[in-house]
Amino acid sequence: MKIKLAAIRQRWDKAKLTKLATFWVVISAIILTLFLGFNQGGWMTGGTALQMAENTSQAAVVSRLAPICVAQFNQDSQRNQKLEELKAASSSYQRAAYVKDQGWATMPGETTPDTRVATECASRLMLIGE
Repeated sequence: MKIKLAAIRQRWDKAKLTKLATFWVVISAIILTLFLGFNQGGWMTGGTALQMAENTSQAAVVSRLAPICVAQFNQDSQRNQKLEELKAASSSYQRAAYVKDQGWATMPGETTPDTRVATECASRLMLIGE
């Protein structure tokens, strides 16, 4: 066993990489590092980080405004009848449109309703009574 190890050690000591082999080893190491970093390491580009930040901020705004929409629904004198009409709508798009038409998704100080708020508000209103 010692003879084989010695022979392997001698061959290893004599081995020298050529410039071409060194070049491909370096290129392979760079590619492997990038692949592992972006796929497993959690690295991302600036554009991806910006898009994630925008999505998170929009979701935060909607989650803060949806309770105002529900409160505006609760102030409606015909809320029970309108809730039944809302629940009769067959799709989430129709429910969001109904909430927008009622004006519940129009925030104080604004003139137009917000579609994302209307969608979230309709989802929350659908949970009433369940």
